[in-house]
Amino acid sequence: MSRRSKKKFEFGKGVYYFNIKKGYNNEITIKRMDKEKALLSYASYLKTYNEACEWLGKWDGKKFIEGNYEEEKKLVATD
Repeated sequence: MSRRSKKKFEFGKGVYYFNIKKGYNNEITIKRMDKEKALLSYASYLKTYNEACEWLGKWDGKKFIEGNYEEEKKLVATD
């Protein structure tokens, strides 16, 4: 049985993304449409998979913006 190649998908413009690394060569990319929900989801994964979490940020069509989780968390907390 052959192994499946990497997932191939397009990042959605204006969507927040983060990665969870679950072992060797196994990475899950999670997306959330809403900034607050993305930050809450990422925070809950941090409790379980602390070193394995990577915040990517918001995709603007060419690169990730809002890539610093700590700054974004502070901004949402003050709103």
